[in-house]
Amino acid sequence: MAAVAFGDELAIMVFNEKEKNNTIVIDSGHGGVDPGKVGTAGVLEKDINLSIAKKVKKLLEQKKYRVVMTRSEDKGLYQDTDSNKKKADMRARVSLIHETNPAMAVSIHQNSFGSPQVKGAQVFYYQGSEEGKWMADLVQDTLKEKLADGNHRIAKANNNYYMLCQTDVPFLIIECGFLSNPQEEQLLGSEEYQGKMAAAIATGIEKCLIQKKGKT
Repeated sequence: MAAVAFGDELAIMVFNEKEKNNTIVIDSGHGGVDPGKVGTAGVLEKDINLSIAKKVKKLLEQKKYRVVMTRSEDKGLYQDTDSNKKKADMRARVSLIHETNPAMAVSIHQNSFGSPQVKGAQVFYYQGSEEGKWMADLVQDTLKEKLADGNHRIAKANNNYYMLCQTDVPFLIIECGFLSNPQEEQLLGSEEYQGKMAAAIATGIEKCLIQKKGKT
């Protein structure tokens, strides 16, 4: 193997840092044997997550960002032989994020609550992470602005969600809406609204990356 000069090493480091700053991991929650939440009309969270995630990926790639998906089909990240498929799946997602080492990672989910009146998208970040908070606030504000649905929710800190606790890079969980709300479930199941949601998420992510570069 040919020796690498100091200047070449520096060039590789700069290239790698540039690639990292341009890379996002999009995690589509659930999948395979794990349907996630089930809506009042039977809509499955795993299907909506994947559909919105794919749309976000397409929009970001059009802006020349590098996007890595944790899953691109209806499969979980586990083996059939795994005794605890949920735990194996979550660990594999975290490992993929760490191997990719992106500028940020975003997990797409849908929410549910006992009361059918509750609705609205909400962004979660790891409690104690200043970077996670400003990213979550920025994405939350972008969702409210772009969706213009009267949502008054604010980004929320959390220290219980496994992926928030175990992921070393800036990580957000975006709950796009409530499948327990019949009207919101119907919206989230439509291609048009999914496209609108994806555009808002992609815009929020891009704002985070632009501001992140400005801080370095």
